[in-house]
Amino acid sequence: MIALRDGLPLVEFESGHVFAFERDWLLRSLGRAAQKAGYQKWWLAEHVAESITTYLRGCDENVVTMPRLTKSVQSVLQVIGYAEIANHFIPGPPLIRISLNEIARAAGNGFELAFFEMLARRIQDLLGEGAGYFELQELERCVKQLRAKKAWSRDCDALRTEIVAFVREQIGAAHPGQEIAFHLS
Repeated sequence: MIALRDGLPLVEFESGHVFAFERDWLLRSLGRAAQKAGYQKWWLAEHVAESITTYLRGCDENVVTMPRLTKSVQSVLQVIGYAEIANHFIPGPPLIRISLNEIARAAGNGFELAFFEMLARRIQDLLGEGAGYFELQELERCVKQLRAKKAWSRDCDALRTEIVAFVREQIGAAHPGQEIAFHLS
């Protein structure tokens, strides 16, 4: 028997990729649909996301297809009287997490140019695949790795600022019309 995280099934996208279901991902998709329907801060999004999460916990299947999940969400929205949101509900791409520290390790100590080239390539690949939401993790560990430092220093601050600016530049220049959200941690 396979134990799934939080007792939730995996979600299979049309592309064949399978991702762990995340309530926050569903919440973002509901928020986008509500905004398109004219609700800026829709107060029921949390409740609908929790309802679907509870439904999925009781599901006997290990994998739920995207069309089935979409239909379930749209059904809930219609039943509670928000058909206009259901009409706009299209699940967004899942959150993709990238370890900056892994990229720094692959580039090698002190090889910042290689790091920036690898990071640019990774961002371009993500955006080319249509990823609209991703998280770049372990920024501080990455900076220490690149600077070969055990303790944070002033030059670490400068490199951190440079990495943040670089990521913003890459995203801004890559796909100007595409809706992209990212988080650095």
